[in-house]
Amino acid sequence: MQSTLGEFQETQSQEAFALQNTKLLKVSLNQITIQAKLGSMVAYQGEVSFEHAGSGGMGRMLKKAVTGEGTQLMKMSGTGEAFLADTAQEIHLIKLENDAITCNGANVLAFDAGIDWDIQKVQGGVSSMMAGGLFNMALNGTGWVAIISDGPPVLLNTGDAPTFADPQAAITWSSGVITSVKTDVKLKNFIGRGSGESVQMAFQGAGWVLVQPSEGRVVPTPGGGGGILGG
Repeated sequence: MQSTLGEFQETQSQEAFALQNTKLLKVSLNQITIQAKLGSMVAYQGEVSFEHAGSGGMGRMLKKAVTGEGTQLMKMSGTGEAFLADTAQEIHLIKLENDAITCNGANVLAFDAGIDWDIQKVQGGVSSMMAGGLFNMALNGTGWVAIISDGPPVLLNTGDAPTFADPQAAITWSSGVITSVKTDVKLKNFIGRGSGESVQMAFQGAGWVLVQPSEGRVVPTPGGGGGILGG
């Protein structure tokens, strides 16, 4: 029997995080423990254990409850290999070396459990309360971070020119970038459904921002599907 399935053979890598393809992440857990988006595991081999990952303190738990930012996480450990994905969105890897990035919580797929995280407010005064992306996840430390994007993103150099993006389209940016909220309310925004473009995130300073070609997908309510820790 002839078959072309050989092209889908498991990828081999010395790194703990490796892309099986653009939409599937392979993690070698014999090197690290990770935190991953709840329900993102699609397959694993070997000894892998799963447990709910807490918020890591009352302060962060309250921030998540009040802001709605962040994502429900599970902790994965063991000696096997796990494969992670999220609705076939594209996956991008960032390796932090005692550095920090800020992410839209919905776009965080997985990260090394040794990386610290918190919920951070975008500056912008009272008018910034109109912005859907007012709060984001700040990640800092050393290790891998896997980010998802709904389609191929664009990497913009924020030091080249004033840079603005839809709050839901800006998925991650570097630590040296200063963010704020810009509002541009016009008469047309009050007619019919209006336009989300009246609120944008502004990025200033030397660094970069990664922008996806989408305002994000509707996130299903946890518990609606099967799988380990799917609820």
